[in-house]
Amino acid sequence: MEQQADERAGAARVLVVDDDPTVAEVVTGYLDRAGYVVDRAEDGPAALARAAAHWPDLVVLDLMLPGMDGLEVCRRMRGRGPVPVIMLTARGDEDDRILGLEVGADDYVTKPFSPRELVLRVESVLRRTRPRADTGSLTASGLTVDPAARRALKNGDELALTIREFDLLAFFLRHPGRVFSRQDLMKEVWGWDFGDLSTVTVHVRRLRGKVENDPARPRLIQTVWGVGYRFEPVAETVTESVAGEE
Repeated sequence: MEQQADERAGAARVLVVDDDPTVAEVVTGYLDRAGYVVDRAEDGPAALARAAAHWPDLVVLDLMLPGMDGLEVCRRMRGRGPVPVIMLTARGDEDDRILGLEVGADDYVTKPFSPRELVLRVESVLRRTRPRADTGSLTASGLTVDPAARRALKNGDELALTIREFDLLAFFLRHPGRVFSRQDLMKEVWGWDFGDLSTVTVHVRRLRGKVENDPARPRLIQTVWGVGYRFEPVAETVTESVAGEE
């Protein structure tokens, strides 16, 4: 594996965690052919040890692992540092998918899945982790987002956001006052023309929990019933800015 890393200097490193050797082998093969450096682990402790030895750029993580499940692995990894996670699940249960997103997964794929689709999902997530060079910092309502540094602040305190939450907040700050449907957000923020719209709902709820003073009564990310969501900078922030200029 070290030789592989040397041969592909600069390539993104993907950690594949699955106790099914057939699935792990197929996923690893497709990712390898796509140009990634791939590490493998068959359970949670092995995944954490692999990540500690070589921190991955992205993790493909099975939900159902022996001993320590994928949710716990995701929690522990995100406790060590930011890393994109695509969750694999053998279940079609929406609750499982949402739970994966709740603990910080950036995407999920339900088994059985197309390996080519998984590679496209990996490419999409990694592409969105790269800094944007075409915009400066965005500021509104006590929030500051620096796309180049991938940092977000609330009243000067750094926010712990997943990649999807960060992209969603940056998108809202770029388009204040505009209403976007969940389909719009999935296409503009996720880059997908298809997918489960509950993914958007979960990320909006998680983002509200981090940027709103009272997530139960959101003032910044407002729901427009029957349409979608709108980012509305609070009135007092605008007033203070104008008063400062005067």
